[in-house]
Amino acid sequence: MLHRDQRAEGNFSSVVGFVLLGFSDLPNLQGFLFGIFFLIYTFIMIGNGLIIIITRIESALQTPMYFFLANFSALEICYVSVTVPKILANLWTQKRSISFVGCATQMCFFLILGVTECLLLAVMAYDRYVAICNPLQYPLVMNQKTCIQLAVGSWISGIPVQIWQTYQVFSLPFCGSNQINHFFCDIPVLIKLACGDTSLNEICVYIVTILFAMISFLLILGSYIKIISTILKLPSTTSQFKAFSTCSSHLTVVVLFFGPGAITYLRPKSNHSSGNDKMFSLFYIFVTPLFNPIIYSLRNKEVIATLKKLLLRKTERGSY
Repeated sequence: MLHRDQRAEGNFSSVVGFVLLGFSDLPNLQGFLFGIFFLIYTFIMIGNGLIIIITRIESALQTPMYFFLANFSALEICYVSVTVPKILANLWTQKRSISFVGCATQMCFFLILGVTECLLLAVMAYDRYVAICNPLQYPLVMNQKTCIQLAVGSWISGIPVQIWQTYQVFSLPFCGSNQINHFFCDIPVLIKLACGDTSLNEICVYIVTILFAMISFLLILGSYIKIISTILKLPSTTSQFKAFSTCSSHLTVVVLFFGPGAITYLRPKSNHSSGNDKMFSLFYIFVTPLFNPIIYSLRNKEVIATLKKLLLRKTERGSY
């Protein structure tokens, strides 16, 4: 299907839809990739869903740290659901077309949720900072009202900026190819397709990335410098190990998310290659949401204990 709108003015034509090439260069692996991605998506949904359920039903886990973890798991479910179902549909049907509005909607939600992830990771770092550096003040500082305000702020702060940025990108003239050599609609690949001067859009991408991603990362970095400094002053090795283990899971997720994201959005357009863009985007689409439940459950005794309780209850009910 050719997604073009022929205009009366000369031979000018504009794109009214796109084709997501995705993994079309691997025709013999379409079924295999569908199976792998479907399993990963299923695991992400179940794993993050379990974390939400566990933190809601277990009273011992109804603390600020687990409140933010539940928010983060809900975010990961939303994050993958913006892109992965379309990827799976394209692999299954081989129909790779996406409408202009559909592409804009997908990108807008993807960017909004990306900002939310940056801010939530910063909030989670601040929570650990208060818990470790100011333990006596922790119940007062991280009260229920503050936690809700921080969570809501993280979810909604990026909405107006990313709606504006999506509008800016899709206001560009797409008068050339309508084939996106990627598996979802993202800013770098769309700017690459646009005609004319896109330098202003690239500057806007840098500004928004610095505004949300870099500032969030610096806040996380500052929090952990203070945290590590405090941990090293603890009298016993056991206390140091316990404090480090509490923070290590969060730090792992931070590295997995911010590393590939920064490389993708802070490189100039001329340095973007389709292969690298696909590889890096796989990290923040699949790897972080996939490892989130693994990192926070396998390394967390409280979560494992609660999960065992749930399984025992189900086993006992099933035996009657």
